[in-house]
Amino acid sequence: MTKLQFPENFRWGSAVCGFCVEGAWDKDGKAPTTWDEYYRVTGGGRYYNGVGPQETCNWYERYDEYAQLAQDLHHNSFRTSIQWARLIPDGKHVNEKAVEFYRNDFLALKNRGMELAVVLYWFDMPVLYEKKGGFSNREIIPDFVFYCKEAFRLFGDIVDIWYVYNEPIVDVEIKYQVDTCWPNIVDFNIAMNAIYNMVVAHAAVVKEFKTSGAKGRIGSVIDHGHVYPRSQNPADLKAQHLFQIVYEHSYEDPIYLGYVHPEWFEFVEEYGAKLDIREGDAELMKENTCDLIGINYYYPTRVKAPEYLRNPEAPVTMSKIVDMYDMPGARMNKDRGWEIFPQALYDTLMHFKNNYGNPTMYITENGMGIQDEYRWRDPETGIIQDDYRIEFVKEHLVYAHKAIEDGANLVGYNMWSFIDLWSPSHQFKNCYGFYEFDLKTKEVRKKKSADWFKKVTDDNGFEL
Repeated sequence: MTKLQFPENFRWGSAVCGFCVEGAWDKDGKAPTTWDEYYRVTGGGRYYNGVGPQETCNWYERYDEYAQLAQDLHHNSFRTSIQWARLIPDGKHVNEKAVEFYRNDFLALKNRGMELAVVLYWFDMPVLYEKKGGFSNREIIPDFVFYCKEAFRLFGDIVDIWYVYNEPIVDVEIKYQVDTCWPNIVDFNIAMNAIYNMVVAHAAVVKEFKTSGAKGRIGSVIDHGHVYPRSQNPADLKAQHLFQIVYEHSYEDPIYLGYVHPEWFEFVEEYGAKLDIREGDAELMKENTCDLIGINYYYPTRVKAPEYLRNPEAPVTMSKIVDMYDMPGARMNKDRGWEIFPQALYDTLMHFKNNYGNPTMYITENGMGIQDEYRWRDPETGIIQDDYRIEFVKEHLVYAHKAIEDGANLVGYNMWSFIDLWSPSHQFKNCYGFYEFDLKTKEVRKKKSADWFKKVTDDNGFEL
């Protein structure tokens, strides 16, 4: 057998996000987020089985137990997040109970030998600010910078890696384009302003980080599916190009190259959005780029030219420019409805190597969600035999290794997720974890993939 050996000091671990695991949604002064409000206004009716964000893994009280479970897998890397609505619930004053929780949580991981990465904003806008327009309102940028500044001050001695955003394009889509989170608006102008203001805010936060005294590095986590056209027909190639401009360059260029792509401005103008552009924005972005990127990859994006006329009276959405394309014969995760195409991870890593100066790269999410995993429970041991997850991760790591061999500056892999958790899109419908979480009993059980990944970490590689 051939062993796939990764570079020395490669980081191995997994991830969770704060609002998906913490619970305690209204405890110790935490303010509501858009997800709490979405649950309230719908009565849970648009959540799978009515399970809201308050029903999670109770990380708020069980953090030390979970940190030990991560250590049991010999993790040397872990990614999580802070909730703005918990740390500064009124927008002005730091919540000391939140400080106590986050410091204890972070130290529980750090003291067990894990490099700690923390996301500052992960789809969880406080209702206080969303009622003012969220990131579509330029005036909340100073409040966001203040929140980040306080996080740097309070936790800068512990955190190794700061990610300003997790999948920022998704945050814009779910609230302002596809009606899957409160305030359930479909408005192109609001969406485009949110994107622009987020990249301005990102530069302002990076500038603040540079003078904060916090240790470590800073960047953001980008959702990159890598875009393939249906064919080499000029119309399909145009659809590929436009999708890249709208969904990828919108954040990747400002954060890592220091400017907004001119064609993105053209797209915004063509469909009638009016941006709040101010003097000094371009210089701020130019002077506050990053050289660290987290990459979330699950499935490729396949597009084709639109094949029918849109209703001119329908609201404009970003998806107006292309049709999605399902490739005949594609391997599929039928539970999740996503294509399995590991080569796209290689193409994504090489994209950032070749077009963005080869920044330090982490794979911050990659994994396989399965519904009703109890189907695969061994009747004797009680352990879920998730060989499908092992195979999925192994196939993607083969292409990650190939990218490293071809010069990509990839230094770590964090599987999604550490434990089965609440998801914004499907709640507990599709489970991804190394550990099973029983919603009824609150018990935690290790899956087969956990021991496999522990050995990968110990060996810094695996046998093919």
